[in-house]
Amino acid sequence: MPEIIKKYVKAVDAFNRVIGLFSMYLIFIMMGILFYSSVSKTFFLPSLWTLEMAQFTMAAYYLLGGGYSMQKNSHVRMDLFYGDWKPKTKAFADSFTVITLIIYLLFLLYGAYSSTAYSIQYKEVSNSAWAPYLAPVKIVMAVGIFLMLLQAIAAFFRNVALATNREIS
Repeated sequence: MPEIIKKYVKAVDAFNRVIGLFSMYLIFIMMGILFYSSVSKTFFLPSLWTLEMAQFTMAAYYLLGGGYSMQKNSHVRMDLFYGDWKPKTKAFADSFTVITLIIYLLFLLYGAYSSTAYSIQYKEVSNSAWAPYLAPVKIVMAVGIFLMLLQAIAAFFRNVALATNREIS
């Protein structure tokens, strides 16, 4: 594989690893928000912001962790036949399936970009009593999709390299 592709794969892996490890801790923030929600509903006045903030935190958790999940092969895979294949055959098949993922992520990224631009331009707020601005969560959504796209491209390069006996270490 050309050196620039090796550097790209290593850089994307390193960046998504850092973001993924950071995003793993968002689950604890979400748990804290939900715990506060339970306590405030039981002993004090219910908070308007807790449910929606927990949803936003959960969205950041899985969107920012998507690239890292893909990097670690911890995503769900249907393997009726796949599990019995040799690594080279798996890499060849994965090279084709990741292309469909890249196309899908490009469409998602386009939608995320236009939705984020709309949200910023018109100062879009949620239709709840709390009515927070939606731009921050939409920015996180676009960033998460972009990071997943970068990781999918890196996975494509890694699979092509493995299928053609030119592994990227």
